[in-house]
Amino acid sequence: MKIARVESRCECQAHLVAELDEARSVVRGFVSDRARGRELLAPANATKKIGDKQVDVGWSCPMCTRNTLRTFNIETLAYH
Repeated sequence: MKIARVESRCECQAHLVAELDEARSVVRGFVSDRARGRELLAPANATKKIGDKQVDVGWSCPMCTRNTLRTFNIETLAYH
């Protein structure tokens, strides 16, 4: 299965990451804490707009408990 990775910052400056499969569904969501060398689970969800070229990814930030929603262009996703 090929995976694309999207990244963003929460309002608290936590580094949010989500891995999407080819159907643009979230496989895994987490916060990358490079200072401590660990990853924390950050529940994530993707909403697809049929016929549109965007996907919205929402995270529940474990650092500040905010819900963060970001929009990504699907043409820029690189699957590995």
